[in-house]
Amino acid sequence: MNIHIVNYGMGNIFSIQKKVLQEEASVSISSDPIDILKADKIILCGVGHFAKAMKNLTKLNLIDPLNDFATIHKKPVLGICLGMQLMANFSEEGNVDGLGWMDSSVKKFKTTEPQKFKIPHMGWNTITSMKSSPLLGDISSEEEFYFVHSFYMQPHSKDIILTETNYIENFCSGVQKDNIFGVQFHPEKSHSAGRKLLKNFIAL
Repeated sequence: MNIHIVNYGMGNIFSIQKKVLQEEASVSISSDPIDILKADKIILCGVGHFAKAMKNLTKLNLIDPLNDFATIHKKPVLGICLGMQLMANFSEEGNVDGLGWMDSSVKKFKTTEPQKFKIPHMGWNTITSMKSSPLLGDISSEEEFYFVHSFYMQPHSKDIILTETNYIENFCSGVQKDNIFGVQFHPEKSHSAGRKLLKNFIAL
């Protein structure tokens, strides 16, 4: 089995590669569209600006192979942080369209209590499971994950919400639609809880 990490110039790809290798899985990294189509599973990570990310994906001719992989061949995809947000229809960050895999929009956090709620949302927080999923196997409600983000995904339908997290308000911190999974937090920085989640994805 080959797990492919998409390199579009905006991800902490090597820390994710290291965590996947710890599970004794085969993992590749490249920006070659052919490598995407040959993979068994894909991880789409990312840190940075939504509009720049979409621009990079377009420039590298990765949009069509990603769409083919996820929506036609229906192989497993895991989006992490910005990678999850890119699955939305649209983002306020740059006011541009995303991949459109999840019927949702990406919004910026807003607060009337800036002393209490800092933006970006940064640090450890729990997740609440909203539906059963193999991605969450053996992960308890007490376990914490590491977040760093100023924007969050707002689904237009509750059907795709996998997990919620409370910060300012309850927000969607994980999504699932068939073979496509996304998490707003960073499993590669989340110690044992993150390792469980990556292990579950590898085992799909």
